[in-house]
Amino acid sequence: MFSPERFPLAEAYTHSLATAGVERGLIGPREVPRLWERHLLNCAVVTDAVPEGASVADVGSGAGLPGVVMAIRRPDLRMTLIEPLLRRATYLEEVADDLGLTNVHVVRARAEDVDPGDGFDVVTSRAVAALDKLARWCMPLVAVGGQMLAMKGERAPEEIAAAGKVLRRWSRGSADVLVVGEGVLYPPTTLVRVVRTK
Repeated sequence: MFSPERFPLAEAYTHSLATAGVERGLIGPREVPRLWERHLLNCAVVTDAVPEGASVADVGSGAGLPGVVMAIRRPDLRMTLIEPLLRRATYLEEVADDLGLTNVHVVRARAEDVDPGDGFDVVTSRAVAALDKLARWCMPLVAVGGQMLAMKGERAPEEIAAAGKVLRRWSRGSADVLVVGEGVLYPPTTLVRVVRTK
């Protein structure tokens, strides 16, 4: 999952979540025993769907899930963590500095206030909002030809159906459900993938 050189960083991040993350209200204390399987590994496999050297924006990054985990597993990615709340953005900056994650840039802003420039290759999110609302925030940040990867659960197909009208504003094709981490995680991670075509 994590390479031998990156594994100590994943361990250090897990320790930070279990201590400072809980103390600062970013992670619930009940989550501590299952940080690895429910949070780190669940997020790490998202990188299986991300091209080499991609620019990635993580919207509503919170405590860094999945953004920090992706940056740890894949140092080739250029990660921008977008988080509007000061205490969360401060934590993300501290974690990136403490772990020496030079591929992480933290932006304290709401997604709709971020200037995407030419857009990001990939925009990720986890437990942020329903897909129709999420698409309104994320799809404007995606470069044409890029993709939104939203971490969702078993109701992903229903969310895609409900968000169809919104998704068609940016994509000629329909969204699809992508499952990553099969054979590694149970349950594996379910993503909704939307490629921006217009």
